[in-house]
Amino acid sequence: MSALDDLPPLRDVIRRHGLSAQKSLGQNFLLDLNLTGRIARASGPLEEATVVEVGPGPGGLTRALLALGARRVIAIERDSRCLEALAEVSAHYPGRLEVIAGDALKVDVRPLIGDGEARIVANLPYNIATLLLVGWLSSEPWPAWFSSLTLMFQKEVAERIVAAPGSKAYGRLAVLAGWRTTARIAFDVAPSAFVPPPKVTSSVVHLVPRASPLPCALSNLEKVTEAAFGQRRKMLRQSLKSLGVDTAALLATAGVEETARAEEIDVAGFVALANTFAALRTGARPAA
Repeated sequence: MSALDDLPPLRDVIRRHGLSAQKSLGQNFLLDLNLTGRIARASGPLEEATVVEVGPGPGGLTRALLALGARRVIAIERDSRCLEALAEVSAHYPGRLEVIAGDALKVDVRPLIGDGEARIVANLPYNIATLLLVGWLSSEPWPAWFSSLTLMFQKEVAERIVAAPGSKAYGRLAVLAGWRTTARIAFDVAPSAFVPPPKVTSSVVHLVPRASPLPCALSNLEKVTEAAFGQRRKMLRQSLKSLGVDTAALLATAGVEETARAEEIDVAGFVALANTFAALRTGARPAA
């Protein structure tokens, strides 16, 4: 990868700019340029894409995205210490890298994207990774403004995103991800690939938005899954009482067994529960 862009090795960049990873920012720098190239390629062909990257740090993944042909990269970086290193990458790729100094939880990049395809590709700061994903999956209107997400998580979180009903990892995050996207783990990344090495294995997850998810209001799905998984060991006839509607009518109309538990219900089942909940709450006649 260094031969492709003729920029200095990342270890030299980090040393020159004094970029020690900060635990408070969830930083673990990825220095293996072969691996950053693999992450970039996992997102698909880049030539026509505007890529949004969160937490570029010294710019390893940024360089891979640009070297592999991304039309434009918008990188959001909270750590001001990294801005000079990213400016060097920007100078090497004139007009193709825009760096935004700010908090990714607060920055709305949509006005900056313009026409054409947009993707999100990032080695996410672990301390805000799930919050960012939930925010993107909760985007309105849907279909989303991005065509895919290729993201690094701790492996445990990645397994929660792609979990199937009946598995121990299946929960609210899997329901939300499964409702609005198709998600898969692309590959795992060993701790030794990072500086400093984290204590856990990481995984790259690739998510593609569904053009037409099952019809459902996000707020109702959130309420139902919160109640169901908030007491996941209990049967739904008990855990859903907190919703304040006739639980027996809710379950019967949605076609869900009263003795079922949250982890046994697939996405379609939760959508049926959410839509029935909405009808019962407003006094409308639930669909049979």
